[in-house]
Amino acid sequence: MKPKYTIAVTGLNNTDNPGPGVPVIRALREAKDFDVRIIGLAYENLEPGIYMKNITDKVYQIPYPSVGSDELMQRIEYINEKENIDVLIPNFDAELFTFMKSKEKLLKIGIHTFLPTIEQFEERHKSELMKFGKKYGVDIPFSKSISNLSEIKNIQYEFEYPVLVKGKFYDAYLAYNPAQVTEFFNKISAKWGVPVIIQEFIRGTEVNVIALGDGKGNTIGAVPMRKQYITDKGKAWGGITLGDENLLEITKKLIKKTKWRGGMELEIIKTHTDKYYIIEINPRIPAWVYLAVGAGQNIPEALVKLTLGETVEPFKSYDIGKMFIRYSYDLIGDISQFEKLSITGEL
Repeated sequence: MKPKYTIAVTGLNNTDNPGPGVPVIRALREAKDFDVRIIGLAYENLEPGIYMKNITDKVYQIPYPSVGSDELMQRIEYINEKENIDVLIPNFDAELFTFMKSKEKLLKIGIHTFLPTIEQFEERHKSELMKFGKKYGVDIPFSKSISNLSEIKNIQYEFEYPVLVKGKFYDAYLAYNPAQVTEFFNKISAKWGVPVIIQEFIRGTEVNVIALGDGKGNTIGAVPMRKQYITDKGKAWGGITLGDENLLEITKKLIKKTKWRGGMELEIIKTHTDKYYIIEINPRIPAWVYLAVGAGQNIPEALVKLTLGETVEPFKSYDIGKMFIRYSYDLIGDISQFEKLSITGEL
């Protein structure tokens, strides 16, 4: 008889800027070696994953980490008293630090996590990416952090336009002149704070790799893909798996050198001269994870096994040419569901 685990998952906002929660849950429900009870953790009461059928078994609203880590942890402890959570899988960059810092506290109440170390998380920040590249021997575009508008006038002396303007957690815009940099700086800093990162724009094809490291330098899974359809927010709405050995080699070397622990996504630009520049390292499972599952690597299932201390053999292959296409779908619910979640924080 297969064991059954209670797994709490964040990131249920399956919109045009989707979180990874729903595809992670879909992958876990297809796990071969265990059954699951899924506890959805929602920040907003209109996250679509709350209302989708056969996704969560129970949903709890939780406070944003910005409210304070103590309040978030108190809420998690309350939920755990009712649900006896075995594994917690956070899926947003902005919440990871709180959960990494609370790793031992969570373990004391029986909740297991498998997250990067704080050092791993900090050193791959967009503002630190150039140092990261030098340390680990990977190509990174030139970038600079700015914290106020007065610094924008100097960009023309250090960069050629266009440049990428990026938030420290999310959002990236292509700016062709100082006026656009100013506009995007204001937009990003209002949402995510400073610094805002100015990054050299590398011309080429964007490719991505989802990967899972065991914390000892071994790559448990890795699947590269190319975006085929991109939304105005820069998110993949369609993609296809690639048979690019160079991408796999870059990923495996990086995981070996950093001893990366947990899921990750590499965002890479491949130039017409076949040079590969890492433009971002996301320290968690990406929203397109279900493509990897469809290609033969159930990375969320392997992540849960690692979390619970099991020995996990690396995936040996994946299907090349597998595609995913997202679509919108009208969910019909009842106002009573919304009211109950809003009033009680549970559904």
